[in-house]
Amino acid sequence: MPGRLEGKTAIVCGAGSVGPGWGNGKATAVLFAREGAHVFGVDINSQAAEETCKLIEEEGGVGRAYVADVSRALEVTAMVEACIDAFGRIDVLHNNVGIVEVGGAINASEESWDRVNAVNLKSVFLTCKKVLPYMERQGGGVIVNISSIAAIRWTGIPYVSYSATKAAVIQFTRSVALEFAAKNIRANCILPGLMNTPMIVEPLKGAYANGDIAKMIDIRNQQCPMGHMGDAWDVAHAALFLASDEAKYITGTELVVDGGLTARCT
Repeated sequence: MPGRLEGKTAIVCGAGSVGPGWGNGKATAVLFAREGAHVFGVDINSQAAEETCKLIEEEGGVGRAYVADVSRALEVTAMVEACIDAFGRIDVLHNNVGIVEVGGAINASEESWDRVNAVNLKSVFLTCKKVLPYMERQGGGVIVNISSIAAIRWTGIPYVSYSATKAAVIQFTRSVALEFAAKNIRANCILPGLMNTPMIVEPLKGAYANGDIAKMIDIRNQQCPMGHMGDAWDVAHAALFLASDEAKYITGTELVVDGGLTARCT
């Protein structure tokens, strides 16, 4: 079913990749464009945002790169206004920004806690706060937020700030979904499991096999019931489904994309 987002405008926050290859936001931005959306690709890294939008344009799509720190209110306000100036509306808001910092309840620093909360949770609050009024006025819209299976399970790594913020994203999303359900605005979460994307390398390499990245990937593959981690496209296709009219009666829920991992966990 091609053209599932035809004629729609999507803001993708975290549209760049933190390293070579395909991150979740980069894949989602490109897939949205392939399905007809005008993509407003936002990232704190200008080169990463521009790379994604260049890929979109090379495929004949419409992509506009924009640089913003979505944990800062003034920058979010300017981002939303710039999207409206460029495309006149916002049909989809995809919040893919997130960071991981290893640390448990005792050894995580207060600075790390505040930083992870600002990036992972405050950003979702700010983007929704600024986008929702436009969705109300235009008669509807869709919000797709990225959480994690770490929000609902112990994954073996002590990153308490990451787990706590991703759990909060789930309840925040439910609250938005119910508050705006009667206004034709849907909000859902995706909970990725163990994914093989550039994001896992730097933050997590110290938590596995003394920094041996190949060994880390092997360990994580073995943890998955399907025998391998997922990739960015698995998350992107889930986001496309939730953003499209195929999910028009789905709101306030969580779509787990984890190859069966949480079904096995207790």
